Amino acid sequence: MTTAMETLENVDSAQLERLHRLLEDSAARDGLLDAAYRTLDTPIGNLLIAATDRGVVRVAFASEGHDAVLDALATRLGSRILRMTSTGGVGGELDAAARELDEYFAGHRTAFDLPLDLSLSTGFRRTVLGHLREIAYGSTESYAQVAEAAGSPRAVRAVGSACATNPLPVIVPCHRVLRSDGSLGGYLGGLEAKRALLALEAAA
Repeated sequence: MTTAMETLENVDSAQLERLHRLLEDSAARDGLLDAAYRTLDTPIGNLLIAATDRGVVRVAFASEGHDAVLDALATRLGSRILRMTSTGGVGGELDAAARELDEYFAGHRTAFDLPLDLSLSTGFRRTVLGHLREIAYGSTESYAQVAEAAGSPRAVRAVGSACATNPLPVIVPCHRVLRSDGSLGGYLGGLEAKRALLALEAAA
């Protein structure tokens, strides 16, 4: 008697890929996904990109642990999360995000035109994210300037917290926020990634 595991071991990679695509198509068609994701190799490391039917919801650095990020998304958004490779539906959102990120890292894009799902941020943090999107490519602001622009001049620490928990780094450019003395401050992806992003934009 052949076991299910033995059957899977006899399936080649091309068959597995076809089966996965059928699963993707069925889940997307029937509205069964809470989120979908894919990964992208970039000059600052491998990024995980996740999207819902409302837009891109998460960009995560490898240093965050992609499995941990997916577990957190399952807790916040729902457990029906699937790696997506096909186009169309949520897969199309991921394709667009990957294309625009590639263009950004190649120096050909200075702003992102993607629908975003900001449901992972609330309150003042979401207000800060809204302002971060207004900081122009190649420009920087201090945490204090962002706090003032967000309507709470004394909330400098809260701005730092909003940047540190930004669910959409690079796309929502918290790397453009520096300390008042011009030093880098912190960055979820590490200071080398922050330096690389600022250098990329300064060279344009």
